[in-house]
Amino acid sequence: MKLDAIDLRILDAVQRDGRITKLALAEKAGLSPTPCWLRLRKLEKAGIITGYHARIAPRRIAPVASVMMEVTLANHRQADFERFERAVAATPQIVACWSVGGGVDYILKIIATDIDAYQRLVDGLLDRELGIDRYFTYIVTKTVKEDTVLPLSSFAASGEEQSAS
Repeated sequence: MKLDAIDLRILDAVQRDGRITKLALAEKAGLSPTPCWLRLRKLEKAGIITGYHARIAPRRIAPVASVMMEVTLANHRQADFERFERAVAATPQIVACWSVGGGVDYILKIIATDIDAYQRLVDGLLDRELGIDRYFTYIVTKTVKEDTVLPLSSFAASGEEQSAS
């Protein structure tokens, strides 16, 4: 699906405020409400908008430890990756996982109640024999930036450059 400037304004507005009213969204997009709403529905049906979420401040609820973890698997067959990824998907404390190129296979973001809870989680993963060869733990001591808003204006600029060439 090719996106135009209006689509990008709609996406920018809803990613910043998922509870934006139809009227306010239309104003930000520069459209009347009905065509704006139809475009929004089209973006949802195309899978570009995958959901609407509230951002929660976990430390306001309870103390938490944020941990980044590098994982390297012992073997690199498709079945090994699939087994590990199924286990990750089934573990709620693992809130993000990226398969990466380079010296490690995965980077995980884990939220635990404390470091002991994190270690119990790791011990459980190791006990399940998921093929983890080695892992490295990085305790997050301070969040400098953690933004969920994508820089859509830079996407538009790169798309225009590609169209011009």
